[in-house]
Amino acid sequence: MAVQLTRLDPTGADREALLAFLTTEDFPFHVRPRTSTGDAERAIDAGAWDDDEHRSYWLDDDEHGRVGVLRLEDLADPVPLFDLRIAGEHRGRGLGVPALRAATDHVFTSMPEVTRFEGQTREDNTAMRRVFLRAGWVKEAHYRDGWPVEGGAPLASVAYGVLRRDWESGTTTPVPWDDDPR
Repeated sequence: MAVQLTRLDPTGADREALLAFLTTEDFPFHVRPRTSTGDAERAIDAGAWDDDEHRSYWLDDDEHGRVGVLRLEDLADPVPLFDLRIAGEHRGRGLGVPALRAATDHVFTSMPEVTRFEGQTREDNTAMRRVFLRAGWVKEAHYRDGWPVEGGAPLASVAYGVLRRDWESGTTTPVPWDDDPR
């Protein structure tokens, strides 16, 4: 299974398709699981999908076609983040790992100044947490009550990262959890 990134033009040719994707899909583990058309239009017009800090891509799979969208964030920072959204009909098909690997490969091959790449998910998003680990990322933080939940109590936000040197070597540098000064 191979996932490719296809550059997305949110203010031009891809605007309507992106609006349809954002407003017809549910993303239960995002801060806002549903997006209204007005909110999506305002975000696109404000540059949240393409500006100096953001760049967006369609996720295209060899077998299933267009399966989702990837947004890179904080691109002016040496440690960018990402927002990965796979369409509901394609979830549970093993596309998360190849999508995250495609994103990681893209960041490290096209952004030479980037030394690490980060992502976060809710503590209860076990599927994405497994994706991070299977793609060679390392859990680096567990922010208690760090993820707002619409209509509910906050949950923990769990942060993962991958280092360029680990990506290049195919190794994993562990986090030194037992280094607390006493």
